[in-house]
Amino acid sequence: MAPSDEDRNAAALADEQATGAEDADAADGDDVEEPLSIDNIEAKIESPGACQRHITVTISADDVKKYFDRKFDELVPLAQVPGFRAGKAPRELVQARFRKEVAEQVKGALLLDSIDKVNTQHKLAAISEPEFDLEAIEVPAEGPMTFEFDLEVRPDFDIPTWEGLKVDRPVYEFTEADVERRLQNLLHEYGHLVPHDGPAESGDYLVCNLTFRHDGDVLSRGEEETIRLRPVLSFRDGRIEEFDKKLAGVRGGETRELKATLSVDAPNEKLRGKEVTAEVEVLDVKKLELPELTPQFLADVGGHESEAELRESLLGDLNRQFKFRQQQDSRRQITAALTKDANWDLPPEMLKRQAQRELERSVMELQRNGFSDQEIRAHSNELRQNSMVNTARSLKEHFILERIAEDHSIEADESDYDDEVRLIALQSDENPRRVRARLEKRGLWDVLRNQIIERKVIELVLEKAKFKDVPFKPEASSEETTEAVDQTAGGGDADDDIPRAKYGAGPTQQELPTDEDKD
Repeated sequence: MAPSDEDRNAAALADEQATGAEDADAADGDDVEEPLSIDNIEAKIESPGACQRHITVTISADDVKKYFDRKFDELVPLAQVPGFRAGKAPRELVQARFRKEVAEQVKGALLLDSIDKVNTQHKLAAISEPEFDLEAIEVPAEGPMTFEFDLEVRPDFDIPTWEGLKVDRPVYEFTEADVERRLQNLLHEYGHLVPHDGPAESGDYLVCNLTFRHDGDVLSRGEEETIRLRPVLSFRDGRIEEFDKKLAGVRGGETRELKATLSVDAPNEKLRGKEVTAEVEVLDVKKLELPELTPQFLADVGGHESEAELRESLLGDLNRQFKFRQQQDSRRQITAALTKDANWDLPPEMLKRQAQRELERSVMELQRNGFSDQEIRAHSNELRQNSMVNTARSLKEHFILERIAEDHSIEADESDYDDEVRLIALQSDENPRRVRARLEKRGLWDVLRNQIIERKVIELVLEKAKFKDVPFKPEASSEETTEAVDQTAGGGDADDDIPRAKYGAGPTQQELPTDEDKD
């Protein structure tokens, strides 16, 4: 079907705008057409909540006319109207014939420019895109244009005093026993599971079918899961305490029923905070045979030439991760002081949207510091189980740290992004290009940016802080006490949000790098 005059004119206007932009780049300053701007605008701003604004905008009739005039100035010389040669139709006829099409373009331009002007004039720090009903907004034939929209903004607050904060700094010197424990954890990652005919003990592995029920209805089911007997079995939305004790002595072929408690933020809203039945059908009990520290094994786990060299490397890992824990502990103290009076109510919908971003930020932070997949999964499950509280706290921290960053012109530059990508790639044994591509594809670049900015601000605060060294008392890590399963016990969310790790996924689930990964 041949294009209509309207189609040709719309295409002509689009071409003219594109050509005009190219010509403007090459033209002398006197020939460049000044961009349009809205001169007279009124904004009525209501605040339903600390982070919510309902805004009614009125654009003057003169500004509306100015935008229409510019569009028709572009269209008239190109317009094709029956009975006239191209570009020769009277302006009044072109305006009458194509006003509807031009009005849509004018509406888009007026919305963008007016929202930007309102944000600038009223210093609204938007944290999301404006929400409005585009179809319901009309450009009037005469008179001013009025429309409404909702906007989520950073709340208004006074920056708390942050210079000279008192911070307790844990100190600890690792021993040979710590290195040995770290070595055993490493050997477990590369161990080999073998059948065991006897009863299960803490630390053994169960191959089992895991079914969750409530009032007889099946909520979720996992088949042939390999689960290590540890004190806590963690799910995305809940946990079973004393898991190893409750299944002590179980044999292959037996089935036991346990109680799992769902979190208050579980995806299944009807069962939040309630107990459900966990049916554990044990198919096999297995023991873990650890690899020997042969020259080949030492070479495979890092190119080490001796056991002593491996132990030295593990000590370095412990010190690096302890430094991270020191930083996290200092951050918790600092942000607790900064948010002490941050009693803003945050909209539930905002918390739901931001919960996933906070999870991804936390995962990337752990990845760059070399934590194992099991530790990351256990931490992620813990965040999910208390997502609303954790997200509210994190958002308040971010708002305050962002304000301090703005006051001190703290930004993330390209080298900061390169460093983050390099560290994540190093710890996950991936190519940096693949890590960068994955982050960009998942839309996590802004998460990475916030992570960098917040870290820089924390470093600034720490430079001005007053430290007191306090002895650190080592406790069993989550890797030693919690077995994390990527399953939603109560049903609902089933997507895997955690970036995959190359190693450390468990003795029977290690993922070997492909040729593509090695590029």
